[in-house]
Amino acid sequence: MNTRLDPTALLPTLADIEAAAEVVYRDFAATPQYRWGLLSQRLGTACWLKHENHTPVGAFKIRGGLTYFDQLAQRGTLPREVISATRGNHGQSMGWAARRHGVACTIVVPRGNSVEKNAAMRALGVTLIEHGDDFQEAREHAIQLAAQCGAHMVPSFHPDLLRGVSTYWWEFLRAVPQLDVVYVPIGQGSGACSAIAAKLALQHPVRVVGVVSSHATTYADSLAAGRVVEAPVTTQLADGMACRVADAEALAVLAPHIDHIVQVSDAEVAAAMRAIFTDTHNVAEGAGAAALAAALQERDQLQGLHVGLALTGGNVDAPMFGSVLAS
Repeated sequence: MNTRLDPTALLPTLADIEAAAEVVYRDFAATPQYRWGLLSQRLGTACWLKHENHTPVGAFKIRGGLTYFDQLAQRGTLPREVISATRGNHGQSMGWAARRHGVACTIVVPRGNSVEKNAAMRALGVTLIEHGDDFQEAREHAIQLAAQCGAHMVPSFHPDLLRGVSTYWWEFLRAVPQLDVVYVPIGQGSGACSAIAAKLALQHPVRVVGVVSSHATTYADSLAAGRVVEAPVTTQLADGMACRVADAEALAVLAPHIDHIVQVSDAEVAAAMRAIFTDTHNVAEGAGAAALAAALQERDQLQGLHVGLALTGGNVDAPMFGSVLAS
């Protein structure tokens, strides 16, 4: 992957992850991981589900927000205001952490974004701006706004975010050391890169499989091409993976370490959302069910293995979830 950066420099060390866990645990405890009987039966092998839907914002992103702001505070560089862009979970993370540190927070979302995610961000004190038709347009507008008003622009991928996100994979691999393979959805890459960080930090042999929407293939296309390749976004369900342009730094980390990439359709994601609810009675948003969708696609190759799935979030609007369950 073409980059002028050493990708290993982006990843937290074991000491970094352990320190990040202390920061995260000031706000909530380690999330559980369970070997669900029906889910294992469905997959035909031992299957563990990591419940990042059980954080205070219903998704894993809060971990990165807490460590990002903690690092700013430790450096004495907390700004008066931060601006970022999101489809929802990153924005809730920013709102939670900004409120904790007394920093104003403005978040840009694309038009037509999740009504309930928008409401959750506002409830955390976020000033919400709707702009653009997709995440990339929202992101570009956020960058312009930050430059105009002198606010601190928080990216969706950054080493200080990885510090926090890596803690959930560190928890998972320590709690279930026998895991042979894990599946992780890829949005802007922090989740998958953090899985790799924890794997390397713990010197764990687990294989890390990335999952992308077949309706948003920038990461699959970019990894195949060895460079950033823009791809259209048409997913209606997996908004957490609805990225049009891959992050070059994330690609540099993923290229040498990701085992392979699985593409899942909206139909497969919907089926996985129903399966998670039926088998565990947990709610998974589209991206949160993508790991199971990918594992079910590769079911025949997983027999006899210990499989770990990341339920990365449960923030799906009630009408959409109702329609998924009814279909």
